[in-house]
Amino acid sequence: MSKTKHESAIALIFDEQRKKVLLVKRRDVPVWTLPGGKIEKDEPPQNSIIREVEEETGYLVKITKKIGEYYPINRLSFFTHLFECQIIQGEKKISKETKEISFFSINSLPIMPIPYKDWIIDGLSNHNFLIKKKLNQITYFSLIKNMILHPILVFRFLLSRMGFPINR
Repeated sequence: MSKTKHESAIALIFDEQRKKVLLVKRRDVPVWTLPGGKIEKDEPPQNSIIREVEEETGYLVKITKKIGEYYPINRLSFFTHLFECQIIQGEKKISKETKEISFFSINSLPIMPIPYKDWIIDGLSNHNFLIKKKLNQITYFSLIKNMILHPILVFRFLLSRMGFPINR
């Protein structure tokens, strides 16, 4: 696929029993998410996710499987590559992008923005094919709903999307 200016790569990192998943709490918008981020110009998605995970967590990972590709239906999201990864070395390290890093039980995940829980479910489904889906959950209606319920978080999110992250 040719690179557009709006692509991201996300990592699913499970424990050995696949009962827990690694999440990071962002600094700019203090919510729990899967590690990952924007793909740099001319960077292959596979290289991007390895770089992003190391920057955000301190862990060096290897990709074990590409789980899916997710297509935006509007300008609120990016084309996203979802990879399952395995930690091969390193130690947990807080970064300028992350406030906390932790494994969470699949059965008691913290509140997360959409569509992270859906991606975890896709990763646990053990499909033997590449999932290709539209990001139907990320809509203007969901943005307005979240603006009402979480105005400060949405404002911080919008600032970060415009290139003005608030890191604390």
